Amino acid sequence: MADQEFEKLSIDPATQEMLKKAQAEGVETIFDRAKTMKPCPIGAEGACCRICSQGPCRVPPPKKKQGEETAAEKKQRMGLCGATAETIVARNFARMVCSGAAAHNDHSRGTALLFKEVAHGQAQGYEIKDVAKLRRVAKDYGVPTTLGEGEEAKPRPKEEIAQELADKILAEFGQQTGELTYIKRAPKKRQEIWRRLGVAPRGCDIEIVELMHRTHMGVDQEYHNIIKQCTRTALSDGWGGSMISTDLQDILFGCPVPVAGEINLGVLKEDHVNIVIHGHEPLLPEMIYVASMEPEAVQYAQNKGAKGIQLAGMCCSANEILMRHGIPVAGNYLQQEMAIITGAVDAMVVDVQCEMQSLANVAKCYHTKLITTDDRARIEGETMHIPFDEHHALDVARKVVREAIDNFPNRKAQVLIPSISYPTIVGFSYETIQYLLGGSIRGSYYTLNDNIIGGRVRGVAGVVGCNNCRTIHDNAHLTMIKELLKNDVIVLTTGCSAMTAGKFGLLTPESAKEHCGPGLAEVCETVGIPPVLHMGSCVDNSRILMAATACVKAGGLGTDISDLPAAGAAPEWMSEKAISIGHYFVASGVYTLFGVTFPTTGSEILTDYLFKGIEEELGGKWDFEPDPELAARKMIAHIDSKRKALGIDKARERVLYDMAMRRELEAAAGGEEH
Repeated sequence: MADQEFEKLSIDPATQEMLKKAQAEGVETIFDRAKTMKPCPIGAEGACCRICSQGPCRVPPPKKKQGEETAAEKKQRMGLCGATAETIVARNFARMVCSGAAAHNDHSRGTALLFKEVAHGQAQGYEIKDVAKLRRVAKDYGVPTTLGEGEEAKPRPKEEIAQELADKILAEFGQQTGELTYIKRAPKKRQEIWRRLGVAPRGCDIEIVELMHRTHMGVDQEYHNIIKQCTRTALSDGWGGSMISTDLQDILFGCPVPVAGEINLGVLKEDHVNIVIHGHEPLLPEMIYVASMEPEAVQYAQNKGAKGIQLAGMCCSANEILMRHGIPVAGNYLQQEMAIITGAVDAMVVDVQCEMQSLANVAKCYHTKLITTDDRARIEGETMHIPFDEHHALDVARKVVREAIDNFPNRKAQVLIPSISYPTIVGFSYETIQYLLGGSIRGSYYTLNDNIIGGRVRGVAGVVGCNNCRTIHDNAHLTMIKELLKNDVIVLTTGCSAMTAGKFGLLTPESAKEHCGPGLAEVCETVGIPPVLHMGSCVDNSRILMAATACVKAGGLGTDISDLPAAGAAPEWMSEKAISIGHYFVASGVYTLFGVTFPTTGSEILTDYLFKGIEEELGGKWDFEPDPELAARKMIAHIDSKRKALGIDKARERVLYDMAMRRELEAAAGGEEH
């Protein structure tokens, strides 16, 4: 394959280099499979129903424009049970949201269970690191943080607070009535919308179970009603499971603050034991970090001929340990096979979500040990399974590290590590952003709002989500982000998108001068921040919700999230989690645009509702645009429409008043009073 062919697969030179190596060594990757396996066009549009054994029923697209079909023609586009395209597509879309929400809420439950064990002193190696955030979250749940009252009040021990808080949080997973606690964090107007529409989630689990029931054969067969429960389920993710796991991980491991890091395959070291941590739950990775730093482990690695131990992350577990410890990132989703192909990875340690089953086949071509650590996520052909146990987490981590070290002398293929990596500054929690905008006492999002009102910052965009081998790897993320930056739109990012930004130098303050419009460049230089703020992993999209809420509360930009000059996008999405994330942003009032493909285009009526009609109810809406530059322009147009609605669409020149001008102003004001 010529170099130009590799460039059509990925814009990342490190990935291109590994694809060449894989081809030379006869190793198949996801990119090879994508050439021979084409997606089903009807399934891609969501118009294939397989929820009973009478099907699958494939409903073709209409041959006529909406409203022009006769009753007889419409009947020809039904499943055997009579389910219309709208019902079938709505069910499939809802089940994607359901699965995505289940992934995040199950992750959250595991974090909450660990939090409870830590609170009771029964989790080896863990401790409560952020007591200030513990106390803030406790107040949300009505857990007392002091003993006594008035002047005699004393701080309550953190363990006692955590024990009571853990029980209240865990109860929300099985809660059957009422509302999730974090719903009250949203702007009041947003809360009123959810309650009026009946979509405020009651608990984390009940919404998922009900939605699965509703989309069973012969149950809910009205697309508006299906999407209503779909909305409730998505909100149980964004304002429930995801937000809970983000907060509890901050309490346990520390709330992220700006830290320097490095990204891309070049972070691997040929003369070190390389351990790649891959997945989405940071519980065991935190302990692997501790175990890899122990002098005994380093000495053991040196005894095996290595100079030391190099940890590197992959996917969202990578984002978690990068933000808190500066552990370098080897790559994003489509680079997981590439890391093994370097020949230098002694162990790839995986937990849950986004791991390719093909990792086992690729690992067998080299010496890499593929170690699974979660009973929910086994891989056929795995090298070994070392289950995570929170009661002995550090011991489990030590065993994982030792297995990697023992494998170092077994390298059998040529080691080729691309000499490509880039510096990053990450760790922008919404609390950190607030601090950077005004310090510990005066910190407020008003500073950001003021710059938006004044026109130096045009608006805010969240660019998040996966990679997708049906696009050019990293291209859509990079193209979209650059287009937004040059138009003075500051970008908040998470997940694989954040890694793309890092791989092309956009996660450093210095990049603002090169890539931003003059207004945004000035703001970034003044505050000392990158123009793209890395806010964490997939579950940490809840941080973006909190940042948006903070903007509303700071004043000057409306009374709801839907009023903000803001937009969201996932230009290379591929997982069901992305659909759940997208829908909870729509339900929160955000214009949300996806690329690649959209899973409802098999029904023009349903798609029209999601792209237009739902905005009348929720204030947010979906959109689809596969061209990332055009998508960015759509986002900018939406931001401009919100600026116009707020009356801030015209730039206002700042005037420095001298004393004479002030006297004239005061005199005029006095004249008006009389």
